[in-house]
Order: sequence, then C-alpha cells, then structure tokens
Amino acid sequence: MSTQVFKAGYLPGLQDTDVSWHRLSLGTPHAPLRVDVPQLSAEQMTALAQRVQHASRTHLKTMPVSDIVQVLDQATARLLDRDDVYRQQLERLLPQATGFDAEMVRLNLNAYLQTFRGLQLQRFVTEDFANPKVLDEFQPRTQGGWTQAFGPELLVHVWAGNVPALPMWSFVSGLLVKAGSIGKVASAEPVFATLFARLLAEVEPRWADCFAVLWWPSGAAHESTAFALADVVLAYGGNEALHAMQAHVPVTTRFLPHGHKLSFGMVSAAALSVHKGPSVARQAARDVARYDQQGCYSPHVFYVQRGGPVSPQDFAQHLAHALTGLQHKLPRRVLSLEEAAQVGAWREAHELASLNDATHAVLGNGADHSASTVVYSDRPLPLTAGPLNRHVLVVAVDTLTEVIPLITPQRDYLQTVGLAAAPEELLHLGQCLGQAGVTRICALGAMTSPEAGWHHDGRFSLLDLVRMVDIEASTEREAERFTSYEL
Repeated sequence: MSTQVFKAGYLPGLQDTDVSWHRLSLGTPHAPLRVDVPQLSAEQMTALAQRVQHASRTHLKTMPVSDIVQVLDQATARLLDRDDVYRQQLERLLPQATGFDAEMVRLNLNAYLQTFRGLQLQRFVTEDFANPKVLDEFQPRTQGGWTQAFGPELLVHVWAGNVPALPMWSFVSGLLVKAGSIGKVASAEPVFATLFARLLAEVEPRWADCFAVLWWPSGAAHESTAFALADVVLAYGGNEALHAMQAHVPVTTRFLPHGHKLSFGMVSAAALSVHKGPSVARQAARDVARYDQQGCYSPHVFYVQRGGPVSPQDFAQHLAHALTGLQHKLPRRVLSLEEAAQVGAWREAHELASLNDATHAVLGNGADHSASTVVYSDRPLPLTAGPLNRHVLVVAVDTLTEVIPLITPQRDYLQTVGLAAAPEELLHLGQCLGQAGVTRICALGAMTSPEAGWHHDGRFSLLDLVRMVDIEASTEREAERFTSYEL
C-alpha cells in the first residue's frame, strides 16, 4: 500500500522551496498518512507576520462585519456541500489523520459546520456586541460619547488536535473582529485549518494574505518569536503545556488559554418514565460516543436521581445497550497502546471494587475488549476524569442537589453539564451548578454541539479579543467650542 503525503500549511508570499518541512506520521498501519508541515525561521516568521498585518489593515479591517459574515457563510456552505472538493478532502483526510470513523466525522462535521452559517454568525456577533456596528465605526454610548471595538493587529492561535475541526471556532472569531491571524496546527490534526485557510482565500481573494497556517515544535524558540509579534495569543491544550507556553508570552500580550476541563451529565427522576428513560439514555450515549469523549464537553460521569419508574441502574443498562448499538453504527477508533493501558487499568480497578462492594457493577464483558464500558455505583462518587474512549460512570443520587458537593472539588475544571430535568427544576439547578463553577448547561445529546456564540469556559468569544476605544462625552462637548460657527 502506497503511503499518502499531505502538505499542510498556508503561507502567503512564501513558496514551498523557501521553507523547511517537518514530516508527521499519522493514521494507522493499515491507512498511513504522512503530513509535511512548514517550519519557518525567525526571520521568515517576522516577515510573514508583517505581511499578514498589512493585508488585514488593508482588506479585512476596512470591511463591514456584515460583509465578513457573508464571506464566512459562503465558505461554510461549500464545506457543507458533499460535492465540493474541500468537503471531499475533509471527509477523506480527517478520518485518516485522526483515526475516527468516517461516518462519525461526516455526521459531526455537518452538525458543527451548521453553527457557522450566516444566521448563526449574526447571533454569534450580537451575543457579544448588542450593536455589531461597533466593530466597524464609532457608535454612540448611552451615557454620552462614542465607542468602537478594535480587533488585534495580529492574533496568534495555538490549536489542539483532540477534536477534528476545532480550529474553526477561533479562526472565525478572529475574522469577525478583523484580526490578522497566524495559526499553529496541532501535530495530531493539521488538516482542517489548512484546508479552511485555502478555501477562504478562494472564496474571498482579498483575504489571501490576511492569515497564515504553520507549525513549530512546542516550547521552541519559534514560540517566543510568534508570541512576541502577537497582540493576543489564543491557545488550546493541556494545562501543563499552557503553563509552559505562558512563560513565552510577553507581559504586554494578552494570553487567552483554554485548558483541560471536566464535563458530566445529570438526569432527574422526572425524565425517567418508562417511555422517556430509554430515549434519554440514547441521548447520553451519543454524547459519550461522539469523538470518543475527546472533547472538553464530553461527559465522564452521569448522576441519575432515584425515584423514577426507570431506576439509575436501569438507566445504566439502557446506556450500555445504546453504546453497544452505536459501536456498530459509529465504530470507536483504534486505541494506542497507552490509551488501551489506561482503559484496562480503569476497568480493572472498578471490577475489583465490584467484587468487594455489591453497590458497584461493571456492565459489559471485559474479556471481549469491548469498545465501551458503563460502571454503575449505587453510592455517591465524586466527579473524576475517566479514561475517555467511551468509558463512563453512572452514579445514583437521591436528589440532584446532592451532586453539588461531589463536583465542587473540581471547580477550576468544570465546564459542561448535560441536563435532563423538568422545567420547574432548571433555574434552581442552574443556579446551584453556576455557583459550583459550571459554565455551560445544555440538553443531553447536545453536550458536544455548543450553540453559536456560546461563552467558551464562561468567557466571551469575541469581546475578549478586542480593545474598546472610548471618546468620552467631555471630548464631544469641548469640540463644540472649536467649530467654525462658534462665536
């Protein structure tokens, strides 16, 4: 079998022969993929940054944000079109690069890309800016005076590779605030950002020099060079990597890290009728199976309330059955040796616990190296990270408020809660979860599909990128003294 080579990166003004290339080995032994990623010298990085800044000042910053949304809508429409060459490349290369099932990639791309259509992007902008024209020109302030939002001259992105297409969030956010961008692709997923940059330049040729996509080794001198050139650094990754990265960011540069997070589900007894309980379990299973729990918003534990016609243990059985069914439809990717060892250790620990504790049960046959495991506990267990890859805990509780002390030790890492509860429970539970540190609450089945404009880790997607410039009312009042008609 011949090994395919994909040349990643997008480097306006540079030829392939001008730069050094580093080869990444991705895929599996049965479907290998070699990816060449560009590695620039400090001088090339500086020249590229200057080119991107100049182009964004000339073309991006002079466009109304409504026109930027239209361009992004056109690009998204092409990525949603399975007959489009860029979509076809994504469907072919992303499963090969990441090991995820091709059908899973296809279905999740569709759901993900739909949040970047024009109507959704308009909501995205208005979520952070009540008056989007503040991104275009000075707008009146309610207390007098004027204000305008200015995006960075240069926004540097450091992308993670745990979930395919993740770079689109920050890439689009940078464009909406009219920032020139340089993005570093992850070694595990260098495909999407490369193809998205090439597509954008094709859809809107004036943007061709407004961004660049490249790669450098973590912690190398290239990192210090890139960060020194940036106004804002937006980075995704593990907490240790982000801490090391921050040491290379100048004190005058804004650093926006998105590190390790923990998410979980909660199921009220109100959702556990005989008819509704199995469907709720199927929704929970989809959250577990999508990208094999690799995202920060993927659940590790489900807390299930007693007292419904479907018991928490019944729910765990329904969840295990649903995950088995999804394995046939959306097979789990092949695990690395390290991942398989983590899964094995996790299963073994719970199997030993079940031998000594009748309230503890492992659902599934460990002998067949099953692709998913549900562990049930009839007594409260604190929220902890599992081994990922479709292995999850179901914990019975008497009330959902009982969950709060079980999650508060993880306050700094909490993110998404998938919630199945009655309307009269929502606001009270939301208040309790928000005080505990949770930043996003959604329906089960939607944990891995954040809505357009969601507050990522409780922050603003666009507002955090800009600086606001105010012309105070006193300036306007004083200006009246200097008019040509002033006596």
